[in-house]
Amino acid sequence: MGNNVTMNAKDAVFGSLAECFVTIDGRRYNFMNLTEFESKWEVTITDVPILGKVGLGHKATGGKGTWSGTAHYNTSVFRKMANTYQKTGVMPYFDIQVSNEDPTSAAGRQTIIHRGCLCDTFTLAKFQAGEELLDEELSGTFESWDMPETFKDLDGFAAN
Repeated sequence: MGNNVTMNAKDAVFGSLAECFVTIDGRRYNFMNLTEFESKWEVTITDVPILGKVGLGHKATGGKGTWSGTAHYNTSVFRKMANTYQKTGVMPYFDIQVSNEDPTSAAGRQTIIHRGCLCDTFTLAKFQAGEELLDEELSGTFESWDMPETFKDLDGFAAN
């Protein structure tokens, strides 16, 4: 245990320094009103029966992207999208770009661009008596993603 390399505390990435941009119909928005965001890529695993084996094998056979977030209730961008959809049947796909970078961390910068995003729920109107700040939950799906920037390996990460 005496030779175990540990991470420097300064290399943890401070979440408040993230950036988020949403591009809808060619228009790019700085989605600075988000206070929380998370995306996941869930791999579909199919059981594979194999003759001569007691246990099943497994094979990756697809994937599904989902995203969710919390935002201050102070923009109508997604409500306008919902309104267009309910009146015309046209739901625009959009991109969400999230970058994490903390200048004090040796990890550097990572950017994920979520492609083919859709919202699955829209908050249309809301109030709460006595509440100081209003927020709203956002969620949806995406079809693919790109990673043009990746975090650097921290010193000691690669154990060889």
